[in-house]
Amino acid sequence: MSNLALAFTLTLLAGLSTGLGSAIALLAKKTNTSFLAFSLGLSAGVMIYISFVEILPDAQKVLILLHGAKNGKIYTLLAFFSGIALIGIIDALIPSEENPHEVRLVEDINSEANQKKLMRTGILTAIAITIHNFPEGLATFIATISDPNLGYSVAFAVAIHNIPEGIAVSVPIYYATKSRKKAFWLSFASGLSEPVGAVLGYFLIQFFFPGHIMGIVSAMVAGIMVFISLDELLPAAHQYGKHHTSILGVIIGMAIMAMSLLMFT
Repeated sequence: MSNLALAFTLTLLAGLSTGLGSAIALLAKKTNTSFLAFSLGLSAGVMIYISFVEILPDAQKVLILLHGAKNGKIYTLLAFFSGIALIGIIDALIPSEENPHEVRLVEDINSEANQKKLMRTGILTAIAITIHNFPEGLATFIATISDPNLGYSVAFAVAIHNIPEGIAVSVPIYYATKSRKKAFWLSFASGLSEPVGAVLGYFLIQFFFPGHIMGIVSAMVAGIMVFISLDELLPAAHQYGKHHTSILGVIIGMAIMAMSLLMFT
């Protein structure tokens, strides 16, 4: 399989893992908070380690080679914080009550609430996830194009990160409609924005951005991933009430990445 086909495939699988979160919410009787907290921490550890140890240094090497030591470092920093600003702005535009990282539990299905309000919450959460996952799809695609081994790791981290998002969509929609089918498919479909992000990334690189812009894009991707880890994954893990479990996940995630980078480089 070519790098391009692999990049699209991994991005699609990572995005559609929202369906796994939906399945957990609709089939399980109780939320496994320890599993979710550990998994979110693991995802954060993978993303943070990859960003600072692999993606950002590689981007800086490219930019230094093209623009010299001082300017290359400046461009790397500007691109990195531009990535953080981009995902931060997207987050800020999403109303807090519909934030896709608002923790919801399987047990919430049985809670009493206004059905109309719940349906609105579920639909708006699905829309928020669709918008929010767009840059994540770009990040997975760019990482895979740069290095397939790196792409596997990023796709894995993004997939774990999408599981609670699937729960966030399916729980209110199921309670409002009593339809497991509708809740599952709306949750599943909300992950399609990630492969759409990959398609946009492909056309930007292919037709608009010359090759040397990859250094800028890679540094932005690192910023996006760091923001996701610190602003979304770790706070969500903490909300599940398993602080030490999530930190253990972070450390193990970093260790796994460190070992895999040693083995495949």
